[in-house]
Amino acid sequence: MAAQTQRAVLAGGCFWGMQDLIRRQPGVTATRVGYTGGDVPNATYRNHGTHAEAIEILFDTEKTDFRTILELFFQIHDPSTKNRQGNDIGLSYRSAIYYVDDEQKRIAEDTIADVDASGLWPGKVVTEVEPVGPFWEAEPEHQDYLERYPDGYTCHFPRPGWRLPARTEG
Repeated sequence: MAAQTQRAVLAGGCFWGMQDLIRRQPGVTATRVGYTGGDVPNATYRNHGTHAEAIEILFDTEKTDFRTILELFFQIHDPSTKNRQGNDIGLSYRSAIYYVDDEQKRIAEDTIADVDASGLWPGKVVTEVEPVGPFWEAEPEHQDYLERYPDGYTCHFPRPGWRLPARTEG
């Protein structure tokens, strides 16, 4: 039986740190960083208008699922800060989930409700949930950046012991 590949597009601040942590997850088969969710065609690092720095993820659905990827996403960045991650401030660094179909939208909204109910972050989730649009691949020097520069800048960190519980209906 052939593996089933699914696509996810997420924005959570500087794309270097997100790519470095997400690519290591079981079932993730490919990642690339780029720009999406904005107004400039053929976006680049120097000219990306209102786009967010984002990561495109391809994953094997027999080894992982969208919910598992979102749980990591919500662990490694602070989804309660609007247009900011660490020292990075601005629209480019917003938190967003760009869903590819209605099922991803449903899972995203359900996961956000679980994050809000968990109290794991100091405030409510401000993560945008929008349909995926064009994804403009970033320049080669931004791809796999932290593999080439292991001590390079990042504002994304795994939080030991962080587990997202499913909320209970009450």
